[in-house]
Amino acid sequence: MRAVQICGLGWRAARALRDADGETRVLAALSASVYVRAGDEVLWIGGPDATPHPRAIHVADPAAHLARLGSGDRLRLSPVSARTPWCPEAAPTTLTSATALRTGAARLAVRELGEPRGFGVWLVGAPMAFPLEAAGARADALADACAADDAAGAEAAASALVGLGPGLTPAGDDFIGGAFFARALLVRAGSVDAAAWEAAASSVKTAATRLTHPIAAALLGDLLIGEGWAPLHDLAAALARGDARSALDAARRLIRLGHSSGWDLLAGFIAGARG
Repeated sequence: MRAVQICGLGWRAARALRDADGETRVLAALSASVYVRAGDEVLWIGGPDATPHPRAIHVADPAAHLARLGSGDRLRLSPVSARTPWCPEAAPTTLTSATALRTGAARLAVRELGEPRGFGVWLVGAPMAFPLEAAGARADALADACAADDAAGAEAAASALVGLGPGLTPAGDDFIGGAFFARALLVRAGSVDAAAWEAAASSVKTAATRLTHPIAAALLGDLLIGEGWAPLHDLAAALARGDARSALDAARRLIRLGHSSGWDLLAGFIAGARG
């Protein structure tokens, strides 16, 4: 078993590695990251400057430590005990901050972010290209359900988007995740029906285990309960305190994720903040 020293990690990764005594098995090895399973948890490994996430594990030299890995290979990951695991900035917790989040999301200057990709094209009102050319109406349905505070309608709309698109994290999953991430924050702030939206999120999570890749299902499951990438949390926090400049900076960092994942998350988040 290859041993790898890590230099930072998210709180969920820290807990999973502790419970698994550092033992992991490779699920997928990509050019810039490696996905592993520790016990029942899916985690991912990247470089020291990789975007923080609850499931992220950061290693100082990923090219040296993770080269030539393949599915099924075993790794022992040794955390730096003195390093505090990353946790996101606190979500909005008042009705006032929830209102500011909604207002700020609606006013976010998305056209200043450059050429959109994925569901970002839907966000700016342009026709979507293959393989998402028929996804606009599905995105509309989810956005409309959020605007109407219709959790059951959002659940139904999300079922038509799960697994849509190529890759380990399909665009449809990221769009759903962004939308339900926003609703989870609004639930915490007490501005929407908690029981209804938590039930809808639970149903979407169950559907994802059947309809999308296990890695995507794990990441979507986090978003459904209001956990995700650092810039998404930073965006929400900036909007909640009415800081438009910091929100736009966080949005710029968010859209750098993956080929279109960041745009998909941003579009979903803005859709989910409606209402």
